[in-house]
Amino acid sequence: MRLCLLPLTAAAMLLATVSAHAVTRGTVVRNPNGIRQSVVRVESSRGELCSGTLIAPTVVLTAAHCLQQRAAYRVVAVDRAFRQRAVMAIAGTLHPAFVPGTTPRTQPGVDLALLKLQQPLRGDFAPLNPQAAAPVGPGQPVELAGFGSVSETAFGTARVLRQTQLVSLGTLQVANRVLVATDPQRLAARTGAGACQGDSGGPILQDGRLVGVVSWSAGAFRSDTACGGFTAVTPLAEHAPWIASSTAELNRVAPPKPVDQSGRYAASRAGRASPAYPGGRVRR
Repeated sequence: MRLCLLPLTAAAMLLATVSAHAVTRGTVVRNPNGIRQSVVRVESSRGELCSGTLIAPTVVLTAAHCLQQRAAYRVVAVDRAFRQRAVMAIAGTLHPAFVPGTTPRTQPGVDLALLKLQQPLRGDFAPLNPQAAAPVGPGQPVELAGFGSVSETAFGTARVLRQTQLVSLGTLQVANRVLVATDPQRLAARTGAGACQGDSGGPILQDGRLVGVVSWSAGAFRSDTACGGFTAVTPLAEHAPWIASSTAELNRVAPPKPVDQSGRYAASRAGRASPAYPGGRVRR
């Protein structure tokens, strides 16, 4: 069984790709009225890819470890026609308890962060309310959504929104406290449904409510991969006050002056380079 943080770098995307069906044992999202309205990609100008959730027209919730680079960040959403729409991030904040540079099991803090967008995502998009989060008990079904790859080596499958069903195993105290979920049929006895690289920061939902944010994954008991075993999740119910106060603070950040087009995104197999905003800031 192996562990991994789940951001996907541009360097990794240069490797050979493998065809597969979805986020590990998941399905491609094709319903324009469903989770498509709320889940976004988070991309850095250095090529890193994570997932995130729109929680206000100009605010995205994601994982703190996705924003550790000194880089510009943008959010890519998918409209009703499944066309991509990119919006630059102009500011961000990490949970004050997050400790950069630690591994998943030794992270003593809270793996949550927020990004403020330069322009609001309205119309085709629907924010989810993290204040509606409730604790998730063992045995309860949950849903994972994200833009990650279907396996550690299938990097070319990333940047497509997929979803899959998991079951909660309850909370686990490592260096911090996480909710652990797994494939409801295979129960991590062998590789099944779960998060993979690029799914970090993506939502965990229960009955349509946002209840957690993906942090890291571990492989099944009889597996040498870090995907498709256990998905570790930062539960949101206990962090709702920080999310609410930080969202209000970010909403007071004014949009910047015209973008300096000299900044550019690192090219990858998934798409061409796009302008970056070098002045976006993440508060640590």
